[in-house]
Amino acid sequence: MENNNILLQVKDLTKTYYMDGVSVKALRGVNLNFYKGQFTSIMGASGSGKSTLMNILGCLDKPTSGHYLIEGEDVSTFSKNQLALVRNKKIGFVFQGFNLLSRTSALENVELPMIYAGISATERHERAKAALASVGLAGREHHHSNQLSGGQQQRVAIARALVNRPSVILADEPTGNLDSYSSIEIMGIFQGLNKQGISIILITHEPDIAQYSQRVVRVSDGEIVADSRVENPLLALEEIKKHKKPGSEED
Repeated sequence: MENNNILLQVKDLTKTYYMDGVSVKALRGVNLNFYKGQFTSIMGASGSGKSTLMNILGCLDKPTSGHYLIEGEDVSTFSKNQLALVRNKKIGFVFQGFNLLSRTSALENVELPMIYAGISATERHERAKAALASVGLAGREHHHSNQLSGGQQQRVAIARALVNRPSVILADEPTGNLDSYSSIEIMGIFQGLNKQGISIILITHEPDIAQYSQRVVRVSDGEIVADSRVENPLLALEEIKKHKKPGSEED
């Protein structure tokens, strides 16, 4: 792909942690480009460095050396406050544990990033409602998280990731706490968003989940060991027909 399609770029990225006087190299000279409109999965075993890479891509951590560019801007040396602004404006996060506030409604959870961004109450409300509708939760805006199934809670988290109209969505093991049916539904939502042009980077240790994306990057011992295109990605709308919906759970 052409350089003007590059969304995120890491160059000679290293990350070294020091624990009890011992250095641990989590990333060893990683070079990667992520492209606009692409759906990429990053795979690796526990301790491979994939979570460290995700933290740097999400501006939650800084590299020891090397460069990280978001839309051409090098954020490697940004301060904590500068990184916080980048996170809020350009990155939408989806986590395995949903990370919802339990005593607030779905609507209020989705509005949170916009409060930090200084968006007016009226616009927050409208954008949050639209985001919830886009993930199939119209009519459930005022449900609290304990009134929602796991799959529905993850939908709220995806809606929250969307509302600030980020450049990319980073999803860290988003199906890890879900049954197989709900997992396919969530992958269907990601595929639908990607069809709209939204860039998605997903961390997973599940090979079948990675097959819903267009590209799979494999990390081992802090290095990229494989980077390949998925020739025939699984289609969630087709796969869901092969699974029985849990009778007691309404997703």
